[in-house]
Amino acid sequence: MTKYVIRRLIHGLISVAIVVAIVMILIYGLMDRQLIFAKDPTFSKIGNNKKVLYMYDRWEDYGYLHYVPYADYLQKLAESGTIDEDTRSRAVLLGKTQAQDSDLTKEYIEKFTEKYAKEGYTVERLDAVTVGGGKIADGGQPALFAYKDIPLLSRLGNYFSQLVSVDNIHYAKNVEGKRGYSFTWHDPAKGGKKFSPALMGNGTKHRYLLFFDGRFPYMHQNLIKIQLGKSYSVNQGIDVADTMIEPQGGYVKSNITYPSGYREVSADDLHSATYVAGSRKSSRLLRARFTDDYTNTATVKNQKSRMGFSFVNGILSSILAYLIAVPAAILMARKKDKLADKIGTIYIVVIISVPSLAYIFLVRAIGGALGMPTTFDLDKATMAMYVLPIISLALPGIGGIMRWLRRYMIDQMNMDYVKFARSEGLSESEIYRKHILKNASIPIIQGIPGTILAALVGAIITERCYVVPGTGGMLVEALDKHDNSVVVGVVLFYAIISVISYILGDVLMATVDPRISFAEKDR
Repeated sequence: MTKYVIRRLIHGLISVAIVVAIVMILIYGLMDRQLIFAKDPTFSKIGNNKKVLYMYDRWEDYGYLHYVPYADYLQKLAESGTIDEDTRSRAVLLGKTQAQDSDLTKEYIEKFTEKYAKEGYTVERLDAVTVGGGKIADGGQPALFAYKDIPLLSRLGNYFSQLVSVDNIHYAKNVEGKRGYSFTWHDPAKGGKKFSPALMGNGTKHRYLLFFDGRFPYMHQNLIKIQLGKSYSVNQGIDVADTMIEPQGGYVKSNITYPSGYREVSADDLHSATYVAGSRKSSRLLRARFTDDYTNTATVKNQKSRMGFSFVNGILSSILAYLIAVPAAILMARKKDKLADKIGTIYIVVIISVPSLAYIFLVRAIGGALGMPTTFDLDKATMAMYVLPIISLALPGIGGIMRWLRRYMIDQMNMDYVKFARSEGLSESEIYRKHILKNASIPIIQGIPGTILAALVGAIITERCYVVPGTGGMLVEALDKHDNSVVVGVVLFYAIISVISYILGDVLMATVDPRISFAEKDR
């Protein structure tokens, strides 16, 4: 079995890479990159050369290309000591046209052009846009920059090489005290009095690398992080993985004792503290709270993460589907071609034929008429909010389980071992319970891991209709806002979950059915 799992895992990872490559081709090669500005309020307010520069800057942010302004080139030369500040400040001044550039500016423009042309960049010059009297128009300042589209293979390589990051003590350039790791049995973030182990770092990005708290799954770590890509519109500046797992809702304030000993009622989560160079020097409040530059903290909130909401809805709807579908399928099989079977068949045909959007809105309309909440409200969260989404998610699952379990049971009913069991004098109940149902349920059991893992990714249409703040709605929102990194990240997450669910399904089926042996496939 081990060889089989490894082989399936390798094939699965190759499939994931192919899926991500196809998505990147669609996004970065076939879609019009101008679409990212469709709902950008800043883009519509600026004009002339400033709009062009804004476009290239955003295209770099969204991963379309590498973009180097001439001013940034000169700034790097100054920072490296190649030129002094006076030379930089004079060389950066562009004339309204190329002919009006100073000799010093021409010299460095030539160096800039030669350097980036050799590296495959396209160098572009924008002359000043003028109005009456030669005055430069608003946003019409002259500009010079270089750009180069990112090849697909390079983009794929960069994406997968940065997928997993391991925090280390060499992350921060300048830290107070000795770099290294320290372990404590009394977490300072909890006041340092109660027994609570924690692993901390100095020089790392995160102060807390391993810690325990009251949030599921209770043990948390920042040492190894998955990076699915940084969002630029859905959750600006935050990685897709963090967006999925961060809590939502209102702030939860408590008495916080900061590292300096300063106490305050705050929602700051000290376990999330990350290093920001020079942050204490820039703020009196941070100097009062912290003893070093581990000052950037997230906040504690009172609601589940996007993944948490999706998982709860998905798991509860799956449980509901199995609780209803399994007895119904058994009844249909035992009463084949009778009233119960015909009613069940009608339900299966209807649920397969009718678009999911139709019955979701039908459930929502009926539930709303009965006074049930039809949308999620993070400020006033109640258990009643889960009812309609869970029912909507369970309806197709019920139909699918009924359909296949009934079919497998009827197939088993015609087997020779059933006839032999009857001849042995076993009752019909014993035959169905001990033999037919046991064998017929094996293919259904295979789908359980997929059902559980699918709950993590959420239901796109259902979450959109009920405004569930889950992971399923992220993909729709990202497509609507053309947030490319989020689209790629969510697709990658979906693909990995699918691969894992297939492998776990096979392993589970082999575990419950001794007739299945992966060893035979290895030979």
